[in-house]
Amino acid sequence: MAFLDQVFPRDIAAGVVGGPERRVDIVALASGEEERNARWKNSRRSYDAGFGIRSVDDLATVIAFFEETGGPLHSFRFRDWSDFSSAASADTSPAATDQTLGTGNGVTTEFQLVKIYGSLNPYMREITKPVAGSVLVALDGAAQGAGWSVNNLTGEISFLSPPDPGVVVTAGFFFDVPVRFDTQSIATDMAFFSESEGRGVGSIPEIQLVEVRE
Repeated sequence: MAFLDQVFPRDIAAGVVGGPERRVDIVALASGEEERNARWKNSRRSYDAGFGIRSVDDLATVIAFFEETGGPLHSFRFRDWSDFSSAASADTSPAATDQTLGTGNGVTTEFQLVKIYGSLNPYMREITKPVAGSVLVALDGAAQGAGWSVNNLTGEISFLSPPDPGVVVTAGFFFDVPVRFDTQSIATDMAFFSESEGRGVGSIPEIQLVEVRE
């Protein structure tokens, strides 16, 4: 298996249904109280992209993509249009101060991109697939145009010189979700096709995708 650094068609992704999933065991006690235990430390996202198929051309594009990725064998980038920006709102462009990555200690040169959800019980999500050219970095609120680089396959920011002790490292970015097909086959439904006119109407009832951590 491998990660293919290419993007599931973003126009088709705009019509998907899905989002984060948590696994929690819930046991109801005789007293009526509950015991709850989180089986997963991190959430995992899954999607059904079948709703994004709007034409026979879309159908052909997804089939070609499925064949190229070996079905569920290889993973790839997916744009979750409900959550793809470091900003609080998906409609807002990233700013270099959106997310706090850590604090300098005069030694560390690498910082992982993250997105933090909530404030009372914040959840920190590692971002491993930033969009090339979208990452902005700041030190103590001052934007840094040079002196750092980003690995778009791991989400790691590397500084040429370590930030000084106490300096807050922040970043802003767009990002994709690494996913794979969560199905062994693609079942198409050609409701109509006219050979003479060379056109038709078709759909793929389900295109299951699931987030991967590799």
